[in-house]
Amino acid sequence: MWKRVVIYGLLLAAGTLALQWLDYQRLVRSHAGDIYIGLIALGFLALGVFVGIRLLSRPKPVTFDGNPKAIETLGISPRELTVLQELAAGRSNKEIAERLHIAPDTVKTHVARLFEKLEAKRRTDAINKARELGILP
Repeated sequence: MWKRVVIYGLLLAAGTLALQWLDYQRLVRSHAGDIYIGLIALGFLALGVFVGIRLLSRPKPVTFDGNPKAIETLGISPRELTVLQELAAGRSNKEIAERLHIAPDTVKTHVARLFEKLEAKRRTDAINKARELGILP
């Protein structure tokens, strides 16, 4: 039984394919000029996209190095630099402690040392000074 169903389905598919092919042949003959124009338009579109990507692509961004000379001169440790970056992101001492898996008192110590090294009284002063020195982007 299922063999008959498969054979019948294949015959229907072949008939549909034949009708579609005949319809395609009639379409191509009656609209040949439109098809050529469409193919040329697609070619120019592809060329335009290719040229646009090549000419208008942005240069790769320069990587930020963090001014290692200023960091070394000020004596900022890697952990203090991480805390400074977290401060610049606007996080509180508690949030920084959670993110870095250290005690909040340790964060307070790092922040106090950063204030001393950057000669700042507030977080915003420290962040602005670090940006002026090129330590933060």
